[in-house]
Amino acid sequence: MKPLLEIEDLRLAFSSGSGSVCAVDGVSLSVGAGETVCLVGESGCGKSATALSIARLLPNPPAVYLGGRILLEGRDVLQLTPRELREVRGGIVGYVFQDPAASLNPVFRLRTQIMETLALHRPVAANDSEVIRLLRLVGIPAPESRIHSYPHELSGGMQQRVMIAMALASQPKLLVADEPTTALDVTIQAQIMELLRELKRQFGMAILLITHNLGLVGEIADRVAVMYAGQIVEIGPATEILHRPQHPYTQMLLKAVPMLGASLSRLQAIPGAVPRPGYFPSGCRFHPRCPRAQPACSQQLMGLIETTSGHQVRCPYSGQFDVTARA
Repeated sequence: MKPLLEIEDLRLAFSSGSGSVCAVDGVSLSVGAGETVCLVGESGCGKSATALSIARLLPNPPAVYLGGRILLEGRDVLQLTPRELREVRGGIVGYVFQDPAASLNPVFRLRTQIMETLALHRPVAANDSEVIRLLRLVGIPAPESRIHSYPHELSGGMQQRVMIAMALASQPKLLVADEPTTALDVTIQAQIMELLRELKRQFGMAILLITHNLGLVGEIADRVAVMYAGQIVEIGPATEILHRPQHPYTQMLLKAVPMLGASLSRLQAIPGAVPRPGYFPSGCRFHPRCPRAQPACSQQLMGLIETTSGHQVRCPYSGQFDVTARA
């Protein structure tokens, strides 16, 4: 059975007055029907650019697709007409963006904004009863009165729930949640993650969760893909990635996650910063920050190597070093 989403060797660049820079370089990723895949990495790794490419939401220009395919139910999104794309956006793929305050229109009430999605994709259901049902579904209290609220009258967590309701209004087969818990306190984060788990159980939809926090993915992910400097550096089943990480970058990301019951010693940060597109180092792109880098790492072009069934890593020295142990 073919996956719902297949990204094959995607290469995406952004043009500027001085040329173009490649931000996503050879990314391959799949999401099956009803599966939850988490795309993890620091800010600037290309996660959001990859996610927005699924429905071609990046304006062209400056975004330029240099190669690869994005197959949704077997159709290549990069070859679709504007009319066909309108059917994909919302109809097959729904988005929950990372900043609900910026994504919601401040001058329209919630009813109007959700109704717009319903009118486009499910015109028969474009009525107040369905808007109220969607708000109740995502845990908005007193939805009968809340449909008349403006976004600024809601808390950050409530705004994010409204964004999820808007994404669900079109009954998509794939929900892309881009940093859905950013700027929320830990209690609200837990509530949003539990809501996504419940919605997946209830509707059987697939989820692509974008996050920089590996601590969030353990209870929701079926598979995890770790991204660095425009490339997937490790991908595999969630249990494998979280308990037996192979790439030094994945190991160091896990080491930076605070854990209950762990010693009170200082968490170890990853030195340096993610290189900017256009300034990627030669060889392994993580080698300038890697504490275990070998001389060949700065020269050798790294490809994904399968270590166990379904577990691939972009490092020839994977498994030789373990940097996950707490100091």
